Amino acid sequence: ISKINVMVLKKIISALFLGSIASLISCNSFTKIEAPKTIEYWQTNADETLKLQKQNNLVFDNPQNNFQNILINPSEKFQTVDGFGYTLTGGSVEVINQLSPAKKKELLQDIFGKSEQSIGVSYLRLSIGASDLNSSVFSYDDVPAGQTDEDLSEFSLAKDQPVIDMLKEILAINPDIKIIAAPWSPPVWMKDNGNSIGGSLKPEFYQVYAEYFVKYIQEMKKNGITIDAITPQNEPLHPGNNPSMYMTAEQQRDFIKNNLGPAFRAANIATKIVLYDHNCDKPEYPITILQDPEAAQYVDGSAFHLYAGDVSALGVVKNAFPNKNLYFTEQWTGSTGTFAGDFIWHTKNVIIGTMRNWSKIALEWNLANDAQFQPFTPGGCTQCKGAITINSAESYTKNVAYYIIAHASKFVPQNSQRIGSTQVGNLSTVAFKTPEGKIALIVLNEGAEVENFNITFDGKSVATSLPSNSVATYTF
Repeated sequence: ISKINVMVLKKIISALFLGSIASLISCNSFTKIEAPKTIEYWQTNADETLKLQKQNNLVFDNPQNNFQNILINPSEKFQTVDGFGYTLTGGSVEVINQLSPAKKKELLQDIFGKSEQSIGVSYLRLSIGASDLNSSVFSYDDVPAGQTDEDLSEFSLAKDQPVIDMLKEILAINPDIKIIAAPWSPPVWMKDNGNSIGGSLKPEFYQVYAEYFVKYIQEMKKNGITIDAITPQNEPLHPGNNPSMYMTAEQQRDFIKNNLGPAFRAANIATKIVLYDHNCDKPEYPITILQDPEAAQYVDGSAFHLYAGDVSALGVVKNAFPNKNLYFTEQWTGSTGTFAGDFIWHTKNVIIGTMRNWSKIALEWNLANDAQFQPFTPGGCTQCKGAITINSAESYTKNVAYYIIAHASKFVPQNSQRIGSTQVGNLSTVAFKTPEGKIALIVLNEGAEVENFNITFDGKSVATSLPSNSVATYTF
């Protein structure tokens, strides 16, 4: 090769090398990510004049004013989030299946999709067997009265096949959705009163019942459905529902310690055991179990509802056992409630309150029912309003629980982390950093007047305001 050609070749190689370096320097991994310049936000007003409506962007312009400040502090790090959502009851599936194929697809995409038009629900609760929002009462191992089935030879998920089929449709939309499941009652032949309502688990059937849970998880897995967590009993201190069962803290402790935990370990079950699953007025229930080391070794955390007590009970349990997780698994909106009252109370307690008290999830109750709040079991809840009302094959209505969850689920995906945010005046707040590095801030104004405030982040501020009784989610 001639000398001139060698020189040309060297220049070409040098240019390519320098171009590659310049390209690398320009990528984000080599440069500091710029601080956000604008904030996007969506607002809902309790008077229903706005419902999850996108507003004009805000600009970080460092205003000079005397407004109160909401300070976002990413260096304060708390729990990671598993998701927001609802219970997919058998009744929900029944009524959603009454929609035309096109309308059903539209609804499922709206709820579980990740598009701009969707609300991105990322967590579901299931009943193991029937809940009180099924058309009928059943377990997965029902046998004629007077008989038992201790080898679980009659175990079958057949009565929940419609739920399984819908879960497959949901998983096709969002393969990452997480699921927690809870029984309302075991098979009645395991109970001391032989009835779906109340009664307690007979001690001689503790081990069989543990194997019932194992079988459920394994059979769901065969259907392509992973159960991330279970609780041993829905509302163990409320034996009046249909179905239901009474289970004391000591009974649940012994069941977990001697039967359920060892059964999961023997079967290599990775599903988490989450205890309690009842109201915030009895934090001593989970504490009784968690202070037993033999039981606690099998337990991931505690689950709560808020029909009694204060949401701060979650924080009480967290302070007592900081290495155990918290889950908020149910709160219903009722047929006699108002959009305004439910929207403000639930946002403050179920969304902001649970997250500020270390919960990894926040779930409203029933996903869907019809205009008569059906189906429900004889003796089940007659006033539970779904997030969605199915009106006809071509029509459905989005109710208040839809918007309560949407203000979080649409903007706070799984594996986001709660970070520091100050609360001022009539403003309640909670903030998160998403896996993509964005900030999501939920602000509630429950006061009687418009609230003016600054959002301050990374040394920059933006001024904004919220009307009385409204909620906004800000992302930047």
